[in-house]
Amino acid sequence: MTLHLYDTATRTVRELVPRTPGKVGIYLCGATVQSSPHVGHLRPAIAFDVLRRWLLRKDLDVTLIRNVTDIDDKILTKAAAAGVEWWAHAAVYEREFTAAYDALGVLPPTYEPRATQHVPQMIDLMERLVERGHAYTTGPGNVWFDVRSWPAYGELTTQRLEDLNPESTDDAAATEKRDPHDFALWKASRPGEPATAAWDTPFGRGRPGWHLECSAMAHRYLGESFDVHGGGLDLRFPHHENEQAQSRAAGYGFADRWMHSAWVTQQGVKMSKSLGNGLLMSELLEKAPAPVVRYALAAVQYRSMLEWGPDTLDEARTTWKRFGGFVARASERVGEASRAEIAAAPLPAAFEAAMDDDLNVPAALAVVHETLRTGNSALAAGDDDGARVALVALRGMLDVLGLDPADPRWASAADTKVADALDAVVQAELEARAAARAAKDWATSDAIRDRLAAAGVVVQDSPDGARWALSTTEENS
Repeated sequence: MTLHLYDTATRTVRELVPRTPGKVGIYLCGATVQSSPHVGHLRPAIAFDVLRRWLLRKDLDVTLIRNVTDIDDKILTKAAAAGVEWWAHAAVYEREFTAAYDALGVLPPTYEPRATQHVPQMIDLMERLVERGHAYTTGPGNVWFDVRSWPAYGELTTQRLEDLNPESTDDAAATEKRDPHDFALWKASRPGEPATAAWDTPFGRGRPGWHLECSAMAHRYLGESFDVHGGGLDLRFPHHENEQAQSRAAGYGFADRWMHSAWVTQQGVKMSKSLGNGLLMSELLEKAPAPVVRYALAAVQYRSMLEWGPDTLDEARTTWKRFGGFVARASERVGEASRAEIAAAPLPAAFEAAMDDDLNVPAALAVVHETLRTGNSALAAGDDDGARVALVALRGMLDVLGLDPADPRWASAADTKVADALDAVVQAELEARAAARAAKDWATSDAIRDRLAAAGVVVQDSPDGARWALSTTEENS
């Protein structure tokens, strides 16, 4: 079965036919590095990582470009408020995003261009648009895209220009636009902005508009036309609409297909930092191991809203333990499977059909769980051959989702099984000690404490109850 993917532009699920046989080019809108990454930022990263892994499993050569927007209004504003250089502010959060991608097992992009590295390409694109009558200037440093010069404007989101509200802005230069809907390709420096945040162009000194950046970088690395442009659903308008308009007005085919991952929501409301309900990745990774967080983000089909609730991580943790537990038991029983063996072994047909159906991960996971049950039954029955078949199939399917428990990147996560078991044992002892203390059975209480201490567990009593920690080497010596 061939891979069929939903195209946001045509609103249809259609076959992916690469422009170049055997190769797929993907441009993914990456981070605007103004602040720390939250769960909403990582949803599209995980969704397109799964797509990429599935394409690789189908022996396709994938070029994935994921940009970094390292210059924009918010970066300048927040850097000024913090009293640091804008480029230093951007660098801090770029590193945080990279750390979050790495922690969740997102494969590194083929290339990760920064906007500030591609000003020459942006100038070329602006000059082309001005020459073709689709862009104009309103004074040194201000260049605008003329939306009425491009009759197809709005085709990506099926909106009529007459029905759109102009983008609100406090930029005084915007009052000089020909039409309120025209958007900035280049912005003249504003009073108070650092001189380092501007570049010379034939149209005057200034800095790039957000939309221009992505069109220029996509063209630089993927050419005039490429297979897939991806991003979060919130980028469809105005960002992706404007990207498509300016690129096609410049005479380029641009993206053959648009793919958008849906939001992460809480109580039906989109998670975002501006709404105050965004979960920072640093906070999530303190609550749960990285593969548990990844599973929670990957388990819902990418076009479906992901409702994040109080039980989301607990449910993901339970499932991850089941996967890891079987892989550990089966590997000990029948021997570990090499990555070469896993890559060469065919996957269950039902799994392949689910993934080829617009990356239907929930249906694919149903096959994973069925294989897990089969494997556990084989272990219980002493059927080593059946257990090995299940082990290889399970790891192969989970590898497509970036969740193979035997992957070395999750080695530290495997240690959490030991930590969880230790916590359960110690908590049971503490509950028994609390009951003894309540009954004024001090001998039993002291015996439990001594037993824990002998095992290297230090108990600290507090008004909120007893807490425990492993003793240091010095305490044990």
